[in-house]
Amino acid sequence: MSTKRVHLIVRGRVTGVFFRAATQREARRLGITGWVKNRPDGSIELVGEGEEEAIKEIISWANHGPSAARVEGVDVRWRSYTGEFSDFRIVE
Repeated sequence: MSTKRVHLIVRGRVTGVFFRAATQREARRLGITGWVKNRPDGSIELVGEGEEEAIKEIISWANHGPSAARVEGVDVRWRSYTGEFSDFRIVE
């Protein structure tokens, strides 16, 4: 397996619905490191690193999110793996 990095922007009704906490739980379950945060425009931003299959799973999960979310779209940008993260955090 190869390690990958992804940068996601998740749009829709994704703030105020525990999206960040649910993302953190899912990322940790998958062994992904990185961070998630709310953006000023109401979207969610996520940077994650991990095994390619785990990254594909978090992308798939982000397309629906937690049950209260209404995801309208996910922008996916693949980046070069850096190994800079030790865990997965919610940042401000």
